[in-house]
Amino acid sequence: MTRIPEDDRDIMEKALYLPMLLIVLNRDLAVVENSPFKLKRPYLDLIEETMKDVQGELSEVKQYMKKNKLQVIETKRDDAFTMYMFIYKGYEENHNYFNPRIRNKVQELMETYLLKKHLSR
Repeated sequence: MTRIPEDDRDIMEKALYLPMLLIVLNRDLAVVENSPFKLKRPYLDLIEETMKDVQGELSEVKQYMKKNKLQVIETKRDDAFTMYMFIYKGYEENHNYFNPRIRNKVQELMETYLLKKHLSR
């Protein structure tokens, strides 16, 4: 049973998913830059603007976590699972995440951010 309230746990999970999303977007940016697309600029702009949004939200998450004494530390990783220690106001909890679940969540976040960018134009 977790002592961490759901809202705070969601924030802590964002602290592990958003940096991964930035890594994926950064790699995609490099792929588009080196691709043979005739018109690269729209793709590059979309990825760059999405990265700015993600960075902004990650900054807010980090500020909230610092203010509320929350931490997320990766403690162990193997082919199937990644374990994180969540530190919540002095309490430590270990949370094990199935790596495909992490990938799916990052993909879901990417789709949300890209769709938000697309709809705001």
